[in-house]
Amino acid sequence: MGVSWPVLSLVTFLPLVGVALILMTPSGSPTAARSIRWIALWTTLVTFVVSLVLWIRFDTGTADFQFVEKAAWLGGNINYHMGVDGISMLFVILTTFLMPLCILASWQAIDTRVREYMIAFLVMETLMIGVFCALDLVLFYLFFEAGLIPMFLIIGVWGGKRRIYATFKFFLYTLLGSVLMLLALLYMYFQAGTSDIPTLMNAKFDPSAQKWLWLAFAASFAVKVPMWPVHTWLPDAHVEAPTAGSVILAGVLLKMGGYGFLRFSIPMFPDASLYFTPLIYTLSVVAIIYASLVALMQEDMKKLIAYSSVAHMGFVTIGAFTMNQQGIQGSIFQMLSHGVVSGALFLCVGVVYDRLHTREIARYGGLASNMPKYAVVFLLFTMANVGLPGTSGFVGEMLILVGAFQSNTWVALLATTGVILSAAYALWLYRKVIFGSLTKEDLKALLDLSPREKLIFAPLVVATLVMGVWPTPFFNVMDASVQALIKNHQAAIAAGRAVAALAH
Repeated sequence: MGVSWPVLSLVTFLPLVGVALILMTPSGSPTAARSIRWIALWTTLVTFVVSLVLWIRFDTGTADFQFVEKAAWLGGNINYHMGVDGISMLFVILTTFLMPLCILASWQAIDTRVREYMIAFLVMETLMIGVFCALDLVLFYLFFEAGLIPMFLIIGVWGGKRRIYATFKFFLYTLLGSVLMLLALLYMYFQAGTSDIPTLMNAKFDPSAQKWLWLAFAASFAVKVPMWPVHTWLPDAHVEAPTAGSVILAGVLLKMGGYGFLRFSIPMFPDASLYFTPLIYTLSVVAIIYASLVALMQEDMKKLIAYSSVAHMGFVTIGAFTMNQQGIQGSIFQMLSHGVVSGALFLCVGVVYDRLHTREIARYGGLASNMPKYAVVFLLFTMANVGLPGTSGFVGEMLILVGAFQSNTWVALLATTGVILSAAYALWLYRKVIFGSLTKEDLKALLDLSPREKLIFAPLVVATLVMGVWPTPFFNVMDASVQALIKNHQAAIAAGRAVAALAH
C-alpha cells in the first residue's frame, strides 16, 4: 500500500519549511508576530494532514517497516534510513496532532520573542518525528539528543521564575543517561558492523554483554519515561514550562522512553529484558504508588498533574515488559491516551493560569458558577485520567492490568491501587477548583472558554471519546507489529535456553 514519494522525509522536515518562512518574515513591522503565528499554525496543520497519508496508506497485514527510505549518509554502513511500523506510526500521528494545538495555546500567552518561540517549536516537531521514523541507530541518536535543545530553550527562555534551575536539571538528567546509550551504540556498531536498526533487531549479542547494553539503553529511556527514582526533573520542568511546553513534554517527549524500550531493549536484548523484568516491575509499581501519594500532597495544579504523569507512565513500563499481546498493546495505547489526556489537562491549567496568573489550588473554587463549559471539559479529562470506561484512559490501563495479571499477579494487584489513588487526587483537584461557593471577587470576573480555547479542546475531546469507545483502528495498526515483537522475543529466549542446555 506504500506511496512512491518520500512521505516520511516530507512529514519529518516539513516544519523546517515553516522555520525558513518565519526567518524571512520582516521583524520590524507591528504585524510580524501575527504573521509568524499564522505561519507556524499553517505549517503544523499541513504537516498533520500529510502525516494522515501514513495512516490511510498503512498496510495493517504486515509487521514489516513501511514507507522505507534509504540513502548513503556517513559511510561505514551508517545510512539515512527511515521507515515506520505499526508501533512508531501511531506516535508520528500523535506528534503531528498535538503540535497545531500547542501553537494555538501559545497564541496570546507568548508575546515576547514570538519568532524564536515558534522556530523552537517547529524544530522540535522535526526532531520528535525523526525519533519515531529513524531506522538507523546513529540517526535515531541524533534526533533523540537534539530534541533536548529546543525544549531547553522553551523552558529556559519562556518559563517561570525557577526556569534556569529546571532547565539545567532536565538537561543534565537526560544527558547523563544518553552518554551511556552512546557507548552502547558504539559497542553494537563495532560488534555487528552496522547501525541499521532492523539488522540489529536480528543480531545475536552475547547474553552477558546484553545485560550491560540493556542497562546502558535503559539509563537513557528510564530518565525520559521518567521512571522512579530518576523522575525528579519532571515536576520542576512542568511547573516552569509555558503551557504548550508542558503539553509537548507530557504528550510526546515522555513517550520516547516507552518507545525506546519497545524498539530497542526488548527486541535487541531479549535475554537481558527477561532478566531485568522483575526490576522494571518493582520500579514501576513504586512509581505508581509513590507518585500517586505525592500527587495527593501537592498545592500546585501543574505539579499534581506532573506526578500523575509519573504514575501513569509506570503502567506503560509494566505493560511493555509483560511480553504478552494485551500488555504490550495496552502499553502503546496508554501512551497515546496519556499523550492526549495529560496534554489536555495541562491546557486546562493553562486556561485559568492565563486569567489569574497563579496555579495554586487554594486560590480557586466555585468556577462551575461562571465557567460551566470549562467545568465540563475539565471533568471529561479528569475522568479520562482516572480511567473511566468510555474514555481512552480506561482501555490502556485495563489491557495493561490484564496483561500484568497473566505475567505476575502481585504486580497487577499492586498496580491496581494506582487506579484508586488516581481517582483520589484527580477528583480532589477537581472539587477544589470547580465546586464550592464562588466567594473570591477576582474569580467572579473570570470569563468562560473563548472561541480559540474551544477550538483547542474540541479535537482533544473527540480523540479521548473516540479512543475510549472505538479503539479498534488503533489496535489494527499495531497488531501485526506487536505479534512479531512477541514471537521474535520468545524465539530468541527459546534459542538462548537451547544453547545453555547444550553447554551444560
